[in-house]
Amino acid sequence: MPVQDAIRRVTDRITARSAATRAQYLERTAAAQRNGPHRQVLGCGNLAHGFAACPASDKAALKGAEQANIAIVSAYNDMLSAHQPLERFPAIIKEAARKAGAVAQFAGGVPAMCDGVTQGQPGMELSLFSRDVIALSTAVALSHNMFDSALYLGVCDKIVPGLLIGALSFGHLPAIFVPGGPMPSGLPNPEKARIRQLYAEGKVGRAELLEAESQSYHGPGTCTFYGTANSNQMMMEIMGLHLPGSSFINPNTPLRDALTAAAAERAARITALGDEYTPIAEVVDEKAVVNAMVGLLATGGSTNHTIHLVAMAAAAGVVVDWQDFNDLSQAVPLLCRVYPNGVADVNHFHAAGGMQFLIGTLLDNGLLHGDVKTVAGPGGLEAYRSEAFLDGEGRATWRPGPTASADTAVLRPATEPFDSTGGIRLLTGNLGRGIIKVSAVKPQHRIVEAPARVFDGQDAMLAAFKAGELNQDVVVVVRWQGPKSNGMPELHKLTPSLGVLQDKGFKVALVTDGRMSGASGKVPAAIHVTPECLGGGPLARVRDGDIIRLDAEAGTLEALVDPAAFAAREVAVPDLTPNGWGMGRDLFGAFRGVVTGAEQGASSFSYGA
Repeated sequence: MPVQDAIRRVTDRITARSAATRAQYLERTAAAQRNGPHRQVLGCGNLAHGFAACPASDKAALKGAEQANIAIVSAYNDMLSAHQPLERFPAIIKEAARKAGAVAQFAGGVPAMCDGVTQGQPGMELSLFSRDVIALSTAVALSHNMFDSALYLGVCDKIVPGLLIGALSFGHLPAIFVPGGPMPSGLPNPEKARIRQLYAEGKVGRAELLEAESQSYHGPGTCTFYGTANSNQMMMEIMGLHLPGSSFINPNTPLRDALTAAAAERAARITALGDEYTPIAEVVDEKAVVNAMVGLLATGGSTNHTIHLVAMAAAAGVVVDWQDFNDLSQAVPLLCRVYPNGVADVNHFHAAGGMQFLIGTLLDNGLLHGDVKTVAGPGGLEAYRSEAFLDGEGRATWRPGPTASADTAVLRPATEPFDSTGGIRLLTGNLGRGIIKVSAVKPQHRIVEAPARVFDGQDAMLAAFKAGELNQDVVVVVRWQGPKSNGMPELHKLTPSLGVLQDKGFKVALVTDGRMSGASGKVPAAIHVTPECLGGGPLARVRDGDIIRLDAEAGTLEALVDPAAFAAREVAVPDLTPNGWGMGRDLFGAFRGVVTGAEQGASSFSYGA
């Protein structure tokens, strides 16, 4: 079906806006392309260093000019559940590559940190910037010029965006992203949230809370709620960077291993050595970026991608802003209810029809660009209607995916959505521009007008909550949390306390220049407010008692204060020096100094035309 006019208009606007930067990117990518293996430009000493540790058969292959060499770039570590399964992947990939007549080398590792571990801790102030460190690490891994394509192994919040930014800087190389899969379902997410709120109220102790968390996060694999990590997997598949049907297969299963092997085989076939050359620069274009935005909105995905997707697109020369998200949200229906937007987890989503049904219903209703390049080959996004399964020999193969949802409480067709609009909206007004995730917020909570309580950090807000100072209608303002101030940590630690206040019947909202993560929940939160306070943002002029109106329906965020008086207020910048040291933060001063605003991707990199 032809794409709907609303989708086409936004795509055309992005294409026009990106004309100069996209052309420059493609020109640079074309300059990096060459016929034959890139390693053939290396001197004999360079090349000998590059394969010195290889087995004899791989060494012989790499001396020639006929067999592809596949880079493996991995975020493996065995502390984080999502990345622990990646330990086994290189051996699977190398064996599959040899069977496909290619070689695979582990090119390099990238860091992977977990916001679930660092939440509310000083280390969280490194989290956003770790994305750019991962991009830099990816570039280092590929800098040896030994490779004809690459496999990227990563899952979680900043890891996949960082890998993609790095991969796009090597746009001439074909790239396939290889997911690890979610852990099996554990303690139901609503029960986990209930116990968190009881702990916040002091009604259960740390032992009870730890037991609940341990039952939720209980084994290898990605966390099963629909936060940034699983939004990453959705986006990589809908952009055509995964093999079809691979996003949500559990770790350490025969099908997971077979899909990993299939990714290696496919990476060997799409290099410039064959006739299916598919460089990543041609996969990630304006249409693919719009498809990712549509998927995010249709599934109620992570608000973090209003930052990350902007940065990823920029790395391909594509310029998007929050107005694009907002306009698409008016045309894209909400089709999923996955926690925190419902009670189900991603395993339930996958069982209900998952990515194959989602992509199919979006295509059938003109909400996706089907005419895109993907790593799966000809046919565009139609190939992603297919689901993966094991053939009689234990290899991954594909068959037609489901044409109906197996559970309409979790996943619905575009003709029968949960909501006629998407899950993310833009807020504008005299406090700046911000993002709100409405997919988990009930309609009766989407408009809040109440006095402000202003805090310069999350610990001060939590102390006020514990002291009983917030038992009223209130708009909690948490300032000086932008990327320049302290690296823009997620403030998800505030969620249980805010939920308690809302459950008591108070009108409650959060307004902040910080982040609230992919787990943004039932309390309305205006987040990523930009310009940030340290960048001269008006949020710094808010005072206790100011009436703030957050209207997610109208898309406004206003301080109901006399404009002249508001503009005349002096801003006292708090002492931010503690944000610059301890837990490695002293190493990230350069990032804080050059980072762009949230709407520009909170990026350390510049992409000029």
